[in-house]
Amino acid sequence: MVTNQQFRNLALSFPETIERPHFEKASFRAVKKIFATLDEKNNRACLKFNEVDQDVFSSYDHRIIYPVPNKWGKQGWTFVELSLVEAALLIDALTVAFCTVAPKRLAEQYQ
Repeated sequence: MVTNQQFRNLALSFPETIERPHFEKASFRAVKKIFATLDEKNNRACLKFNEVDQDVFSSYDHRIIYPVPNKWGKQGWTFVELSLVEAALLIDALTVAFCTVAPKRLAEQYQ
């Protein structure tokens, strides 16, 4: 299990990441591009993946990580149930999401 505050700390640990409001959620941005959002009320995060990474992470356990069930899901947005996910898996997923949207100079630090 990962708490909302732990998620926030992990997301903000990436270089040049800022937190900004995004409707009723918090968004985490790598140089203006959102790679994650946090829905504190539902203890759920949403991460941005490409289609391949979304399939890989979703194959782990559909109760924990699964595509958003609408057009946003088809664009790679993927829910993560923070009350069920293990920290190590979340760190991997956040890293991939960050690298998906971050400028090359930042993403190269993790590849």
